[in-house]
This record gives sequence, C-alpha cells and structure tokens, in this order.
Amino acid sequence: MPSFIEVAPDSHFPIQNLPYGVFSKQGSTERHIGVAIGESVVDLAVLEDVGLLDLPELLESHPFKQPTLNAFMALGHVAWIAVRSRLQELLNADTATLRDNAELLGRVLSLRKDVTMHLPMEIGDYTDFYASRQHATNVGTMFRGADNALMPNWLHLPVGYHGRASSIVVSGTDIIRPMGQMRPNPEEPPVFGPSRLLDMELELGAVIGAGNKLGTHIPIEKAGEHIFGFVLVNDWSARDIQSWEYVPLGPFLGKNFATSISPWIVPYDALAPFRLAGEPQTPDAGNPAPLPYLRQQEPRCLNLELDVLLETAQMREQGMDAHRISQSNTRYLYWSPEQQLAHHTVNGCNLRSGDLLASGTISGETPDSYGSMLELTWRGANPLAMPSGEERKFLADGDRLVITGHAQGDGFRVGFGNVEGTILSATE
Repeated sequence: MPSFIEVAPDSHFPIQNLPYGVFSKQGSTERHIGVAIGESVVDLAVLEDVGLLDLPELLESHPFKQPTLNAFMALGHVAWIAVRSRLQELLNADTATLRDNAELLGRVLSLRKDVTMHLPMEIGDYTDFYASRQHATNVGTMFRGADNALMPNWLHLPVGYHGRASSIVVSGTDIIRPMGQMRPNPEEPPVFGPSRLLDMELELGAVIGAGNKLGTHIPIEKAGEHIFGFVLVNDWSARDIQSWEYVPLGPFLGKNFATSISPWIVPYDALAPFRLAGEPQTPDAGNPAPLPYLRQQEPRCLNLELDVLLETAQMREQGMDAHRISQSNTRYLYWSPEQQLAHHTVNGCNLRSGDLLASGTISGETPDSYGSMLELTWRGANPLAMPSGEERKFLADGDRLVITGHAQGDGFRVGFGNVEGTILSATE
C-alpha cells in the first residue's frame, strides 16, 4: 500500500499507520487535528472543509474542527474505521485527488519539523496499572523477598491506581525535580527536600475512544472497540517520596508531579497485525484461570519493540548520542489492555472519551529489558555506566530521557515516534 508521499523504510509513520495528533503551525496558536505520514502532517480540518471527509459515519459532527480529538474518538469504532479507510485511499499512490492538486496539497500538508505538537486529547481521568509480571516480581523481590514477590491478588486481577490527569504533559516538556517528604534513614525523622531517587517508567497507554454509562460495564469481548489507540508513556517517579508516603493508600506525590506521553495516538487498527499470544493464563501453565469477565481469547498481546535512551548533560556537551539503557517489548505484559479496561468498568465505573489507561512499567526477563532505573540498577546497587564515564543510579539534573517504540512489518514500521523529557533542578 504505497503512498504518493515519500516515506523512508525506517519511518514510524507509513500509510499503514496514520497516527492522530494535535498540532499548531508556526506563528499560530490555533490547534489543528492531523495525521502523520513520513515527514509530513495531513491537516484533517482542511480535508473536512473541502468535503473530502464527508462520510455518513461522521453525521455532520465536524469532529476535526476541534482543538482535541475527543469529539472524533467519542463517535466510536465504526467512524474510526471509515475515516482511516478514507485517509488511506486519499494518500494512496494511485489516487489523484490530492496527488495531482498542488494547491490543495499545499494547504493540507505541513512538515512535522515545522509544527508544534500538543496533548492530543483532553484527559479527564488517568489510571495506571501494574500489568508486567516481571516488573511486579522485581519490585516485590526487592522489598519483600523472592518468596513473597507477588501479592496474592496479582495473578487474579489487573492491579491499578488512579493517577493525576492534570499533570500529564506532551513529549518535550521539561520535568522539574519534585520536592517532598522522604525518610532516607529509618532511624531518624523524615526530611523535606528535592527527590534524590528520581526515576522513569517505560509504559504503554491505551486511549479510550467511546466510553460507557455509569452503572454499566464493558465486556471483555467488546473492550477492544472502546480503545481508540495507544501512546507511549513515561510515568516519572520519585522513589524516595513514594516509599515513605505510599503506606497504606498507595502512590501519591511520588507519582503525580508529571507523566509524559507521546504526541501521536497510533490507532488500534494499525496495530492489529502485530498481535501475539501472551503468557498462558491457565492452570496447566502454573497460572490461575481469570474469572470469566477477564477471560480473553488469544492473541492477547502486542508485539512492540521498545527502547529507552539516556543522554546526560555531559554527553550533550561532548556531542555524544543518547545511550540505550533498556530494550523491552510489550509482549511482556501479563494483563492486556482489554483486560485492564474490562476490570476497570466491571463495577459500573464510567470511562469517558480521552481517558488514559497506562500499563505500568514494562519489564522483560533479562536485566537489559527492565523498564525502570529502580530495576536496571537494582535500587542503586549496580549503577549504569554511561559512555561519558559517568554513572547513574537514578536520574540527575540535566538528564534527557527518551522512550521510543514500533512494530516491525514486512518492509515498514508502525511506530509512535518518541516521548522525551529533560530533568530540571527543583524549584525550592
């Protein structure tokens, strides 16, 4: 399915992807909804203006003349499929409508390097899960020992907590080191100051498209139709603040100061070819069978290759490239996005368009595939050696953290681009 727009083989944004985002052009604060292809952005508001997106499924709703994607996402799965099919038709190499209309094409296309990206949706609620078995095992082993690593509920339900939506930021936003209470010495009173154990977390986020009414639930068989697409997530974490405050109610100030997401929402339909079987959730595999409302037919997981790169201020000054500190994959998630969604709503909780469900840290089976500094350095006992000669136990001021990910197809990639942020000194 070639496009008339040139796309490099290693681009994250071929015609098979067409992720949605919100951008503004140079010299303007007006926000536009677009899709990425190659090095370009296609302005959907312009296509809507000239009647090229006059589809029955949109029902005169004009969803692309909005500053966010919420209105379009709320239309549901049938509308998403119709628009995606129409865009692939318009961008196909054999379709002359845009290809041979230089004036219209000039209005429709912008270079991605020349636009500013914004949060793609208004996020009303944010839930962070704990869906990677290896991550839960690693953290449990550190704090409770190998014999009690997984809590009794972990293999029976997707554990999660409600995060803070107001502090979710788009990739490229600087992260200010948080202040808070900590108790570094358990024999002494707590102290107040900047976090000394600032961490990142490699996660995948599911963006809710069409929600459900309060008092109803979304069955596992229908859960995928409510997921519009996915973003990469870095759930920044202050481990010292977190460890002192979390008993007995869980994460609070150690988590809610910032969460970064990638600017492009990759449609679930673009990732459908990259599904694979997950770890068997069956007694013969040594795992308890989930209760019926959580039983999902395979394939249950996504095959997305994930990389975490770290660039220190010293490396930047010396002109060094960012250094890869982790290489993981979403196939390591034990609980799928559909299972997370079905569990979230089983009590009648209503999800809304734009809500974000993050997977929790994604860690693989080997130390180089762990998804947090906490695990990569094993609580600081094994510092990471950087190419500049520095060491890192946790993140330092001036560090830039980059997460990227893609699915590899036959001659093309379906990717997310990057989610990145630079650590700034605490403001006391």
